[in-house]
Amino acid sequence: MNDIGDLSSAEDATLPQVDVVVIGAGQAGLSSAYHLRRTGFVPDDDFVVLDHSPGPGGAWQFRWPTLTYGRVHGMHALPGMELTGADPDRPSSEVIGAYFTAYERAFDLRVHRPVDVSAVREGEDGRLVVESTSGRWATRALINATGTWDRPFWPRYPGQETFRGEQLHTAQYRGPDGFAGRRVLVVGGGASGTQHLMELAPYAAETYWVTRRPPVFVEEPFDAEAGRSAVALVEERVRAGLPPRSVVSVTGLPLTDAVKAARASGVLERLPMFDRITPEGVVWEDGRSIEVDVILWATGFRPVTDHLAPLRLRGPGGGIQLEGTRAVADPRVHLVGYGPSASTIGANRAGRAAVRDIRRLLSDSLVSV
Repeated sequence: MNDIGDLSSAEDATLPQVDVVVIGAGQAGLSSAYHLRRTGFVPDDDFVVLDHSPGPGGAWQFRWPTLTYGRVHGMHALPGMELTGADPDRPSSEVIGAYFTAYERAFDLRVHRPVDVSAVREGEDGRLVVESTSGRWATRALINATGTWDRPFWPRYPGQETFRGEQLHTAQYRGPDGFAGRRVLVVGGGASGTQHLMELAPYAAETYWVTRRPPVFVEEPFDAEAGRSAVALVEERVRAGLPPRSVVSVTGLPLTDAVKAARASGVLERLPMFDRITPEGVVWEDGRSIEVDVILWATGFRPVTDHLAPLRLRGPGGGIQLEGTRAVADPRVHLVGYGPSASTIGANRAGRAAVRDIRRLLSDSLVSV
C-alpha cells in the first residue's frame, strides 16, 4: 500500500470527498449518523458510514446465543427510535440486530459494509484520507466509533503457553454446551465473568472464579445520578490522556436476584489471582493449586484505534487525550464510544456532542476560507 505522502495532488483530488466519515456502525456510529442526518448532512453525499461487520447489530451480533435480551445489562435505545416489545427470552444478538437493521432503514443511513479501514492519514488541503477495502475517502472530519469487540484483552501469566487444556476469551464463547463435565476456571470480575459462571455451573463438573480485585456488588439501582458519576470518573482519565477504563469498572456489579442466588450457592465464590499457570491448571504463591480443563478469560477488551496511528494522537500517558469527544491532538477527529461514551447511553450523548462540534468546525473553516 502506498503511503499517502507518495500520492500526487492530482491523485488526491480524485478521491471521493465528504464532510464526515463515520467508522463503525454500532451504537456509537449509528447515533452519530442519526445526528448528522438530523442536522442536514446527506448520507453518501455529505457523510459516509463504513462498518466492517457483515450485518447490522454492532458487537451485539457476535454475542453468544444464550445471552438473551432479558439478561443484557444497561441497553439503551438509539436516539429517535425506541426498542419496544422485545422478547426477553430471545438471543440479544437477534433482538438488537433486528433493531439496528430497522433503525438504519428508518433513517436511511446507508451503511457501507463489510468495509475494513486500515489507516487514517493526513491528506491534501487540510483533509484526512481514510484508507479502506472499499477504497480511499477524503474527509474534513472523522468520527471514530470502532468500539472494542475486535480487540479482546488476554493477560499474560508465567507458564500460560504450557497449559494442556483449552483457553478461550469471552469473544469466542458460544454458550455452555461444550463445557459439560469439564472443570472451568473463569478469570475476570466484570459482568461477563459472572454471567459465564452462572450459565456454566449447571453443566460443568466444577467452576472456579478468580479476579485481580474483590468484586463490588451494588444493590442500589443504577439511576441517572449514578450513571453521571461513573461517566465522570472515566472522563477524568481520557481528559488526562490516560488509557480509558470501562464505565462498568467503576459502577460495580448489579446485585440481581440471580446473582444473589449464585452467591448463596457458592458459584460466585471468588479466589484471588493465581501466580502462574501449569500444564494442568494454576498455582498460587502460597502453593495452593487447582487442576482445570478450561481457562475462560473474561478479561474485557481494549479500544480499536490502531488505524488512527498515522495521525499520532496517542500521548505520553498511553491514551488518546480527549476534550469531550474531540481529540486534543487533532480537532478534526472525534472518538465516540471511547472511554466515558463506551456505554450505550454514553454513546448516544457523545454522538450528538460530536456532531455539534463538527458542525462548528466545518462552519469555522468555511468562514476562514
